[in-house]
Amino acid sequence: MLKEESQTVEYKQTWRNECLKVVSAFANSDGGALVIGLDDKGNPSGLKNAKRLLEDIPNTIRNKLGIIPSVKLDKKNIIKVDVSPSSVPISYNGKYYLRSGSTVQELRGKELADFLTRKTGVTWDEAFEDRANWDYLDESTIENFKRFAVDRIPSIVTEKNSIIFKKLNLIENRHLKRAAVILFGNEVERFYSHACVKIGRFLTDTDIQTTDIVKGNLFQQLGNVLEILRTKYLRSEIKYEDIHRRDILEYPYEALREAVINALIHRDYGSFSQIQIRIYSDKLVIMNAGGLPPEVPVESLKTEHLSKPRNKLLAEIFYYAGFIEAWGRGTLKIVEECVEQGLPEPDFIEENGVMTVIFYKDKWNKENLKNLGLNERQIKVINYLKEKVSITNKEYQSLFSITDRTALRDLNGLITKGLVRKRGEKKGTRYFLTHVG
Repeated sequence: MLKEESQTVEYKQTWRNECLKVVSAFANSDGGALVIGLDDKGNPSGLKNAKRLLEDIPNTIRNKLGIIPSVKLDKKNIIKVDVSPSSVPISYNGKYYLRSGSTVQELRGKELADFLTRKTGVTWDEAFEDRANWDYLDESTIENFKRFAVDRIPSIVTEKNSIIFKKLNLIENRHLKRAAVILFGNEVERFYSHACVKIGRFLTDTDIQTTDIVKGNLFQQLGNVLEILRTKYLRSEIKYEDIHRRDILEYPYEALREAVINALIHRDYGSFSQIQIRIYSDKLVIMNAGGLPPEVPVESLKTEHLSKPRNKLLAEIFYYAGFIEAWGRGTLKIVEECVEQGLPEPDFIEENGVMTVIFYKDKWNKENLKNLGLNERQIKVINYLKEKVSITNKEYQSLFSITDRTALRDLNGLITKGLVRKRGEKKGTRYFLTHVG
């Protein structure tokens, strides 16, 4: 019994050049079989000139698509063209096709760009930028980079810029690559108007209080974003260690720096959305287009994981500048910095091709408490303790109309999670938040 048409099988009653779309789609996908001489239901249609087609079809496919599939003729005059998946993109008349279910889909726009990147291995930042030349590069940014990179490239201080760019793979045959322009450009927005960072203070998800848009090359964006966050959007707490004064930002500066760098170098620049940084009363959210590679699931970001940057050149240049490490420890550093400052672990979320990092200001916020597995009573008593400072078992029972045993189980659960501590004995026992003196 013949298979129905599917992701890897298609029937055609006769051979026409339009069949080349199907062949290219199979080659660009997981391979498949084009069966000629059958109708859509798999019934023989009476193929004419089968023996001549057995010679013409492979020649046509080779000449038009540049691949050589297996073409066989059976006793029922049915031709089967077996197409293997191709490691390089296969086009037909300058267009690219993919197999989706039992249909052939033409690739366009961003989908086409992503497909070509996957097939060729050439990332967005490695492509040439023919509109730019040396006049568009910012000399001061290049000089700053040379100062930063001297520890990892000692010879960089004595070499000419053109030699440095060649060694760093930023230029080839006098053609600048996109990485060179977006990293060191003087007028980056002329070439990539969407390559900027939008910062906003949000009262709610729809009520924006103030906004800043940060432009420039990536080194300039990094410095300016962090400075704007530090001076305009975030508060600092002053602490003294002996006579030394320390200004502690409400979110760890190093964690924010690492998250902004990740957004800049791992962003999908083929997407026309901007990096967004949203500051709420209780959290800070950084969002950038560009999902994780299949080898790095989002769950692995809080453990040791592979380092596989979307934009290889951008990551390499930031590495040479000493801004990142090469072993994928950036997200671990973000978590460690937050925990060290007494904040909840941040969330890493990948959804619809967008990567999001959420920093929480308050260890006691509702989202974090839910993530810790607290029930509704426990979450409510945390808020109660913020205001009332302490509570007894009896007061807990009365507050929620529950038994002594249930109250004790809830309160002991909060102690186990390190959120609540108790003082006193028996009926005199009172429960406090752990951060209360």
